[in-house]
Amino acid sequence: MSEQDYEESGPNPRDGVARESSPFINSAEMDRGNMYEGKNMALFEEEMDSNPMVSSLLNKLANYTNLTQGVVEHEADEDSKRKEVKVPRMGTFIGVYLPCLQNILGVILFLRLTWIVGTAGVLESFIIVFMCCACTMLTAISMSAIATNGVVPAGGSYYMISRSLGPEFGGAVGLCFYLGTTFAGAMYILGTIEILLTYISPSAAIFKAEEVGEETEAMLNNMRVYGTCIIILMAIVVFVGVKYVNKLALVFLACVILSIIAIYAGVVKTAFDPPDFPICLLGNRTLSKRSFDVCAKFTESNNETKTTTLWRLFCDSSLLNATCDDYFSLNNVTEIQGIPGIMSGVLADNLWSAYSEKGSIVEKKDQPSVAGSEDTKMGGLPYVFTDIMTYFTMLVGIYFPSVTGIMAGSNRSGDLKDAQKSIPTGTILAISTTSFIYLSCIVLFGACIEGVILRDKFGEAVNGNLVVGTLAWPSPWVIVIGSFFSTCGAGLQSLTGAPRLLQAIARDGIVPFIQVFGHGKANGEPTWALLLTAGICEIGILIASLDSVAPILSMFFLMCYMFVNLACAVQTLLRTPNWRPRFKYYHWTLSFLGMSLCLALMFICSWYYALIAMLIAGCIYKYIEYRGAEKEWGDGIRGLSLNAARYALLRVEDGPPHTKNWRPQLLVLLNLDSEQLVKHPRLLSFTSQLKAGKGLTIVGSVLQGIYLDKCTEAQKAEENVKALMGVEKTKGFCQIVVSPHFRDGISYLIQSAGLGGMKHNTVLMAWPQSWKQTENRFSWKNFVDTVRETTAAQQALLVAKNIDLFPTNQERFTEGNIDVWWIVHDGGMLMLLPFLLRQHKVWRKCKMRIFTVAQMDDNSIQMKKDLQMFLYHLRLNAEVEVVEMFENDISAFTYEKTLMMEQRSQMLKQMQLSKNEREREAQLIHDRNTASHSAPAVKASVAAAVPEKVQMTWTKEKFVAEKHKNKDSNVSGFKDIFNMKPEWGNLNQSNVRRMHTAVKLNGVVLNKSQHAQLVLLNMPGPPKNRKGDENYMEFLEVLTEGLDRVLLVRGSGREVITIYS
Repeated sequence: MSEQDYEESGPNPRDGVARESSPFINSAEMDRGNMYEGKNMALFEEEMDSNPMVSSLLNKLANYTNLTQGVVEHEADEDSKRKEVKVPRMGTFIGVYLPCLQNILGVILFLRLTWIVGTAGVLESFIIVFMCCACTMLTAISMSAIATNGVVPAGGSYYMISRSLGPEFGGAVGLCFYLGTTFAGAMYILGTIEILLTYISPSAAIFKAEEVGEETEAMLNNMRVYGTCIIILMAIVVFVGVKYVNKLALVFLACVILSIIAIYAGVVKTAFDPPDFPICLLGNRTLSKRSFDVCAKFTESNNETKTTTLWRLFCDSSLLNATCDDYFSLNNVTEIQGIPGIMSGVLADNLWSAYSEKGSIVEKKDQPSVAGSEDTKMGGLPYVFTDIMTYFTMLVGIYFPSVTGIMAGSNRSGDLKDAQKSIPTGTILAISTTSFIYLSCIVLFGACIEGVILRDKFGEAVNGNLVVGTLAWPSPWVIVIGSFFSTCGAGLQSLTGAPRLLQAIARDGIVPFIQVFGHGKANGEPTWALLLTAGICEIGILIASLDSVAPILSMFFLMCYMFVNLACAVQTLLRTPNWRPRFKYYHWTLSFLGMSLCLALMFICSWYYALIAMLIAGCIYKYIEYRGAEKEWGDGIRGLSLNAARYALLRVEDGPPHTKNWRPQLLVLLNLDSEQLVKHPRLLSFTSQLKAGKGLTIVGSVLQGIYLDKCTEAQKAEENVKALMGVEKTKGFCQIVVSPHFRDGISYLIQSAGLGGMKHNTVLMAWPQSWKQTENRFSWKNFVDTVRETTAAQQALLVAKNIDLFPTNQERFTEGNIDVWWIVHDGGMLMLLPFLLRQHKVWRKCKMRIFTVAQMDDNSIQMKKDLQMFLYHLRLNAEVEVVEMFENDISAFTYEKTLMMEQRSQMLKQMQLSKNEREREAQLIHDRNTASHSAPAVKASVAAAVPEKVQMTWTKEKFVAEKHKNKDSNVSGFKDIFNMKPEWGNLNQSNVRRMHTAVKLNGVVLNKSQHAQLVLLNMPGPPKNRKGDENYMEFLEVLTEGLDRVLLVRGSGREVITIYS
């Protein structure tokens, strides 16, 4: 079948997945009259419904347009509901380059980059920026490959990851990306407030520091109050008019570009006319100019020496003989230029790092200084203090958000004229531009600005000016106002984009608990998602510190980028046929390097945040795996699983597993009724109890007929079996075989089920209860042939008798025994099965008992000791009992059983009765056979309706009494009917001996194990002479009479349990 066949056939009834929108699907409403006019295509007439004409395919392809973001992607009637969408006309520059530029350049550049350069030094700052930019560049290359591999509907990174790595990864990373975007909104808002309260209007602060050292806390409280107000305001703006946000985007971008131009212009100006920003130093310590005006201890005017404000800050009075701070007395006050200019050679001083503890004073390294007494309190003195402890990895976490925003172009893929060309070109150009800006700014800041100013985060040494602003031309206010509006705009855009991303994930239906956020206003605006976004944003605002929020969103973005790289690497390495990106400049090694770099940066930024982010993503992944909707998106992880499975299968092909690794790999043979429903569901319950999800389980069944006629029934049967497997929690595969003969179908399954080394080694089936009924005269033949074929295939066989009495998975045995009757050793299966069963909750509280049979010449005491030692070495806990079976004469009862068995066999073979007569006579013999020893509790109605379910329960007393009964009455009954009673001496002596064994063993087993929860017995093999097959069934019936739950076990002939480690 062609690809179109599969597409057109609609949802696959087996997985319930709606088909994905595609331009290649032939519309059912298309007028077929003009599709094959004339006789040119008459040969293909009958296939036109599923295989479209090439002309109609190309016509649909030409008319295909992307849907805008927010439209439901998986709707069965999508084609009929699709509305006209105006042709997108955005090019690379407007559609990708500028949005990326605007999203990448932002708050960190203006508020923190100078401080990072001053703290880490030019060289280490260069390394930080280079690492982060390399990470985004490698991610952009991977993203370009994915984005150009076919049509990318709107949805950006979420769409790309989910369709490349599957719904579990897509949902997990999509939600991480959503959280990252939301926290980015919080960071931009915090940046906005910091600019407002620190640089534009410090008097607007609500909370003031009442005591020394409370400045930071007061600032954080101001952030919280103002941040909450701004979030409410922004949420209202987004709710009321999102179109105005998009229109203002260009204004905000203009602010950013003008600010950057002002910085470069300022740098050029410093070469010949540096700006005048003097810094006041006391010794080598930087002083905050917020508290004083004149940088001197005293001034002289009219030959009179007066102390300055600075003097009064360090001394207890304004008099010249006042007691002053030691350090103030010992060191001189000097004034240096804060921005000496690009030609000054200050770059050499700023090359190296100057990390410091929290609360330490910002000092100039090579300035002369005399140390004062150590016990002097620093609080209240006008020094510039560091507000947080600084180290390399922390700075990476704070800086990384300034390189995020590379997805802005791919998020607009629905609005681009040629997305496959624009996304790679625009994104890579934008990253190149911003990387150049960042790297050049680091060098220029280090070359133009004095180190103490760089390390002064809030510009206290330069009268509370923004440090970048001091460098800018024509005025610091260009940067202050520009950065204020750009951070405002970025915050608004985050609050606009994040709810749409959440809405897209919710509408995909893969995460059930967020589906409510898929709803919104009539025009599709995501109202509920906006509320949630504002709520999460408020968490970031309550943290209140820009330096604390930045690493959080770094984690989420890094995780998203890591999975974009992983998606590209997986698709490239798998070489899937559909992986044909138009963007050719990618390689799996680059993607792998990008992925490794993202992971490394996560742990460099903050190892505990990284672990928390991974835990969140892991929880979402597992939640989608267990509760989410099944989706088949042709993702790379599915392909990776197939490759891994193939590799593993080739590895295990070499030979049979070692005894230590042996576990039953089951082929479960089910019987289906006329409605293709499973006859004995408890067989699957028993399977899941025995397997507990480990190893291989193949559930097979046979439908009689021709496959062409029965294919729909086979599909229905497979659905029913899979549904029951789901209910019974049986993890495995289903295989339905259609065969003209039932017996051949079973043979095919035994021979060919499984693949390579993943083949079954054990067959589990139910005992054919109705084997004595003449309408099922072939059931016992099929059963015996199955026993023979499993032996020939060297496979173990488990036969569950009275399977409908076995427990369900919900039942719990609180007491009881699992009795093992170990008659002959055939590999140790009998020991292993109870151990496996007791791992399951149903059987956990049952005790294991092992019985073995001693003959006349056996030393039963020694046998018991040996068996206990054997079990000790096997590490199995079980009670051991040796049962002695004495040789005695064959009882009359045994002869009677053998006689009846042979009579029925002869009757069915020799007497050519009509079908009705045969049924009547066979039933009569069956009734006479069972009446003499059936349990009195069995109701007559049950016996008449379902004779195969009669339970022949025996007690020891009844058994003994029956053996001494007068047999003449029974014999005479048959004599009246047939007049052909053979003498006991004429009976087949082999059959008599076997019946004797069956009767004696049954008596012994009933005596010990009648009340056991489960009895496991060695299953004797079928006779080599096929003429005795029916007799074999009778022997097994007699052997297990009176027992509720029996598992007959026949080993494969190889050891399955070992005493060695």
